[in-house]
Amino acid sequence: MATVLVTGATGFIGRRLVPALIDAGHDVRAMTRRPESYDGPGEPVGADVGDRASLDEALRGVDVAIYLVHSLDDPDFERKDADAARSFSAAAAAAGVRQIVYMGGLGHDSDELSAHLRSRREVEELLGRDGVPVTVLRAAIVVGHGGISWEMTRQLVKNLPAMVVPKWVATRTQPIAIDDVVRYLAGVVDHPDALGRVFEIGGTEQLTYLDMMRVAAEAAGGRRIPIVVVPVLTPRLSSYWLALVTDVDATTGRNLIDSMSTEVVVRDTSIRDVVPGEPLSYRESVRRALAERAASEEQR
Repeated sequence: MATVLVTGATGFIGRRLVPALIDAGHDVRAMTRRPESYDGPGEPVGADVGDRASLDEALRGVDVAIYLVHSLDDPDFERKDADAARSFSAAAAAAGVRQIVYMGGLGHDSDELSAHLRSRREVEELLGRDGVPVTVLRAAIVVGHGGISWEMTRQLVKNLPAMVVPKWVATRTQPIAIDDVVRYLAGVVDHPDALGRVFEIGGTEQLTYLDMMRVAAEAAGGRRIPIVVVPVLTPRLSSYWLALVTDVDATTGRNLIDSMSTEVVVRDTSIRDVVPGEPLSYRESVRRALAERAASEEQR
């Protein structure tokens, strides 16, 4: 078993991944900027990807580092994420880390990628610039309670009696359940067949964003929402619209929307050779996300 550092341990993916890694027998360090307030499993470690000295301390004695941080809520996210990746790569190499695992974004390199997806590709490269083998899992929308992309979908179909949507809703994507993301992340940790490789991960179906919204609406309340597609609705206008009807801020929304005109589907299923198992369907992913949200609200 390995000593594993999870960056972003309190985030959407990290807070689910830490207990899964512990269950698998790993010694886990949960990296957060506020370790004094961390109440989850694992050993809390205070560090910031923007502070090289703090990374040197956090990575000391670590075998595998899982990189789950990004700056999508910042207008200058491309520069910030690149600087953080350079710093983390250098610190990981200096500490003798033997594997970095990174969550990237689906999208074929031959396509015209959005700033968001280009940034994810750049981070993939920068994390390995100092020689530590990087394992990349590329995903599209991750469906689970608290995930930004899923929350955009859920809140839109919940809050609006009808929707006027841009033509990018006809773009195909391949959503994946948070449970499968965690299973894949845990499965590639310290796996010799995963070192230095890029894997594409997704659920069982390729759906348009329109399909996803209709399924989510039916699952949430059994209702059908009238949806009108318009030929022009710019990313900027779309992001303001999202900010009005959801709690997703305009900067994050625009960075995500920019990617939605690019088809993001799985073309390589080799991850199943390393981490076997059938992923969940979109409907089951939605059902679990809604059930977790309901359980969370009951506990308040």
